[in-house]
Parts: sequence; C-alpha cells; structure tokens
Amino acid sequence: MARKNGLSVKTVVAVGIGSALFVILGRFGSIPTGVANTNIETTYALLALFALLYGPFAALLIGLIGHTLKDAIFYGSPWFSWIIASAIFGLIVALMTRRIRIHDGEFGIAQIIRFNVAQVIANVIAWLVVAPGLDVLIYSEPANKVFTQGIYAGISNIVTVAILGTLLAIAYSKTRTKRGSLSREA
Repeated sequence: MARKNGLSVKTVVAVGIGSALFVILGRFGSIPTGVANTNIETTYALLALFALLYGPFAALLIGLIGHTLKDAIFYGSPWFSWIIASAIFGLIVALMTRRIRIHDGEFGIAQIIRFNVAQVIANVIAWLVVAPGLDVLIYSEPANKVFTQGIYAGISNIVTVAILGTLLAIAYSKTRTKRGSLSREA
C-alpha cells in the first residue's frame, strides 16, 4: 500500500530530498547580488523542477522546509516572510504546470513556454508581492528596502529558473520514454 492519508511514499521522499537539496544549493549555489540579503539562487530552478515532477503539495513543503532549514542553519534564524514566499512559489509553479506530462517524455516548445509563464507569474507573486508585503507586516521593515530586495530577487530568480530550470526539465524529459513511442514487432 503506497498511500496513507493522501501522502505517497514517493511524495515524502521527494520532499526530503528536495528540502535537503534546497539547503545545499542555498549554501553553495548562491551568488550575492550586491543588494543586502539578496542572492541569485539556483534553489528556485530546483524547486520549479520538483514542482513540475511531484506536484503542489511536495513543492509547497520543499519550499517551506528547505528554506526554513537553510535560514536556520546558515543565518541563525528563519525569515518567515521569504520562507512563505518560497513555498508559494513552488505551489504556484506546480498548480500551473499540472498538465505538462513530463513523466511521459513530453517537454517541447509548448511545455517550455507554459513552464516559463508559470515560473514568471510565481516569481512575481512570491518576490514582488508576498515577501515584501510580509516583511512590512511581520517585521516592520521599510517598504522601499524590501520592495527593492524583492525586485532583485524576482528578476534573478526568473532568469535562473528560465535557464537552469528549463535545462533541468529538458534533461529529465529526455530520460523518459515518450508515450506511444514503442512499437510492436510483427
């Protein structure tokens, strides 16, 4: 029996591995932008791929758990406004890419466009609305500071996911057998 209470073993394992990779990439795959506490992050390319592969629940948890652990380990305390934004990013990408059949080897031009439209929308919502808005509400941060950080984070994440995330998804899709590609020999 693979499912209990709606959670499959595959999803639980994906959340664990995805969260661990989020932490590792957050530490070793970040490039400072010059804007305080804002980096070019490869973690969101990975999160977008996991959202595409494992769906909304896994993506939400990977963003939530992975970002919380990364902040706690490397910065001493979690910054919940950006943690919530990471979770929302993963959730939105997963919800908007549900129709992409990457497991069947389908990831052509139409799917690449759909994936990138989803990640752009998710990044805009996460980094230009959620993170700065919650920074102001939760931490009473100055709006001009956090919206500047959000703009830099959003733009860098859009570019990173567009390049690295798309390449990862293409590479994954090439490992899958296309549906209907096998034929029977007579």
